[in-house]
Amino acid sequence: MKISRQPTPVTIKIDQKQVENVKCFKYLGSLLTDDGRCTCEIKSRIAMAKAAFSKKKNLFTSKLDLNLRKKLVKCYIWSIALYGAETWTLRAVDQKHLESFEMWCWRRMEKISWTDYVRNEEVLIRVSEQRNILHEIRKRKANWIGHVLRRNCLLKEAIEGKIDGRIEVTRRRGRRRKKMLDDLGDRRGYCHLKEKALDRIKWRNCFERDCGPVVLTDY
Repeated sequence: MKISRQPTPVTIKIDQKQVENVKCFKYLGSLLTDDGRCTCEIKSRIAMAKAAFSKKKNLFTSKLDLNLRKKLVKCYIWSIALYGAETWTLRAVDQKHLESFEMWCWRRMEKISWTDYVRNEEVLIRVSEQRNILHEIRKRKANWIGHVLRRNCLLKEAIEGKIDGRIEVTRRRGRRRKKMLDDLGDRRGYCHLKEKALDRIKWRNCFERDCGPVVLTDY
């Protein structure tokens, strides 16, 4: 699979047999696509999580304590939806898909149909919750990125763009494409972000405390 703006296929032969060019494939449970985005992976994960919810619908909609049912949803359903979320680069459309899935869970759990015309704010009050799924992704990403930045490894060099090589860069119109680290961006720059990551306790406390509302920005 070739991830590039150029549509020309890559020709690779092994024992005189040409390797097939594909637009997407699964690797370690994650769906990779040739556009380099995470939208297809997020939609796939959400579909799997909804299917898992439907299988255990009687449990999640039962007369068990509300707090217990919420913990079950976050443990069994969110864990399916957020598998590999540490590496996602979230655009505005992806964030909307995830927030819609979050509300879908609470509505199904409380047996609220879309024909009942109940606003999302009212649903959140009924389940005593706030919109947390994007904050949970940000915390997971912060923990994983902090672990990577404290080590000297190939992945760290790839994130920092220190791989040797030559590439032809052509300027595109519009804003630059959003990167994975932009979700954790520090106004004082990457060096300050990296410096904070060296202290594991302070790093985790920082993101536990600062996980405020996520602003939707499209790239």
